Order: sequence, then C-alpha cells, then structure tokens
Amino acid sequence: MVEVEGYQGTIARLLQQIQGHERDILDVPLSPIVGSFVATLTDHRELLSLDQISEFLLVAAILIEMKSTKLLPGPDEVDDDEELIGLESRDLLLARLLECRAYAGAADAFVLLAELASRSVPREAGLEDDFTVEAPDLLAGVTPEQLADAFKRTLVEPDIARVDLSHVHVDTVTVAAMVMELAQSLPTQGRTTFRSMVEGLTTRLEIIVHFLAVLELCKLGRVSLGQGISFGDLEIEWIGADSDGDLLMTAEGVIDSYEG
Repeated sequence: MVEVEGYQGTIARLLQQIQGHERDILDVPLSPIVGSFVATLTDHRELLSLDQISEFLLVAAILIEMKSTKLLPGPDEVDDDEELIGLESRDLLLARLLECRAYAGAADAFVLLAELASRSVPREAGLEDDFTVEAPDLLAGVTPEQLADAFKRTLVEPDIARVDLSHVHVDTVTVAAMVMELAQSLPTQGRTTFRSMVEGLTTRLEIIVHFLAVLELCKLGRVSLGQGISFGDLEIEWIGADSDGDLLMTAEGVIDSYEG
C-alpha cells in the first residue's frame, strides 16, 4: 500500500490510473512512495515475500522512468502509450528469455537421460542353436465326439429374452381421424349427447380424443354445443353441410392442420 497526496492504494493500481490518463505522472510525488517502501523493508522485511518486493521494484522503476522522461527536455513530447509500448517490448523479451531458459533446462535433462542410457549394455549374443520354440497343441485331449457336439451347438439358435409389452401398448388414436369419423356420422344422428357418443369406450385416451374432435368441429362451425342445465349432459347437433364433398373437405382441413 502506498499513500501520496490524493491517492491511497496499491502501487499497481496507481500505475493503471496513470496509464488510463486518470492521473498525471507529474502530479504524483515518487519520493514518499520509495521512502515508505524502504522503511517497510527495513522494519518488517519478514512480512514481505520476494514476489511482492520484485513487483514493487518493477512498478516503481516504470514510474520513475515515465516521470523522468516527462521532466527531461527532449525534441518532441513522448506520449505515455508510446512509452508503454517500449515497456511491453521489454516484457516480451524477458518472457522469451525465460522460455529459452526452460528449454535449456529440458535439454540438460535429456542429456542426463542419454548419459544414463549410455551405461546400459545391450545383449549381442543370440539364442542358442538348440533353442526351439514349440507352440502348444490346442487340440490335445479333444475327441472327435467333442468337436461334433461343439459344431451342433453353434447351429442351434440361442433363446432371445423378450419383454412382454402388451400391457403398456396404446392404440394410435388421432384427433384428425376422429374429426373425419364424426363428420361422417353426426349428420345422420341428429341431436345427440357426448355421454352417448363415448358410451362403450374403455380408455381415457379415446374419450379425450372424441372431446377434442367435437371442439374442432364446433370451431369450424359444423356442430353446435349446448347444455340444458348446469353440469348436465353436453348436447351436440350437426349444423354443417350435408354433402359428402363438404364433409370430406372439413375433415381433410382438420387433418392438414394437425399434421402441419
């Protein structure tokens, strides 16, 4: 932490403000910053790590170089961004130097491995003349009857386990197909009720499909729906065209709307 006139915080944050043109380097006194660091280093050196000391020295050197460039006379004024370009080039050069040092360390490690490997002596002598390799007899102890039984077993188809799904099978019932069916049957029934329409159905899905088909026909203006009393039976009456062509066009239109 550094503390100067109008600023209190880290020295890295101070450099960021100067780079962002939020603060002028000429308005920042550097002597108190360096004096505070020297005092801290003298009194509490054990509290500072080597990384912290190195970071402070790097940032302080950058600030001193920037301020000295501003104070010293020159042919032209140098922009802060141009100065930072030079600093970035220096950092890039330092990074490359560290990479070269790492590659050099890896090369030394390979040299050590090569030296250790050079101490190994390979076997130059071959196998003895009387050394033979005999493959084991895979059919030793196997009789012709056993071979015949094994061949017969390969011809028998294995039993494949099948899972019975008959209890979960659901017949495919579509609203579009039900609209076509009702469009053909309702004109001949006159006024009817939904209860009588679904009488005899055993699954809930069939009842729901019938109800949705009736709603589609009502939306198309082909049937009228009524209910005499509250919670009474739903009465259905066909009011559409009676010709087969109109009925077929109505059903096909609903089918296209569902399939589309």
